Amino acid sequence: MPATAFDARDPAGLIALLAAAQATASVVNRTDESVLLKVTTPAYAFNADFAGCERSGRNCKALLLHTSSAKSIGTLAELNAFNQSSIACKVFQDRVGKPHVSYAAIVTAQDSRETLRAHLSAWQGCLASFGEFLADPQGYLAIAP
Repeated sequence: MPATAFDARDPAGLIALLAAAQATASVVNRTDESVLLKVTTPAYAFNADFAGCERSGRNCKALLLHTSSAKSIGTLAELNAFNQSSIACKVFQDRVGKPHVSYAAIVTAQDSRETLRAHLSAWQGCLASFGEFLADPQGYLAIAP
């Protein structure tokens, strides 16, 4: 993809950026307003949801990176405490008790590859924090900001 063709609002831009980092991403679902990508890296897998898209699947307004874990976690109070300690990462429990972590970003036409890389870097930080939290919720929260 030529440098001038990059658009952070287009899922193809994220797919190309991830491919350059030895990750694969593919469209697994598309509606009139959203595009869902399945992303696989050498270390983990996650989803990338583009939302507020035009019918073409481009010019999206937001990006949500998210994943879940099969490992059970502590209490809802602990989840809430995690959320209070994090600006960018949010955790929640789904209807069957599975923990999820997410990171949301607004994407604009002015966003560069570096901006999208910064979002991916923040997401990697979310994954690391989520992993530490899952391993020891009480211990994590004892030292959380």
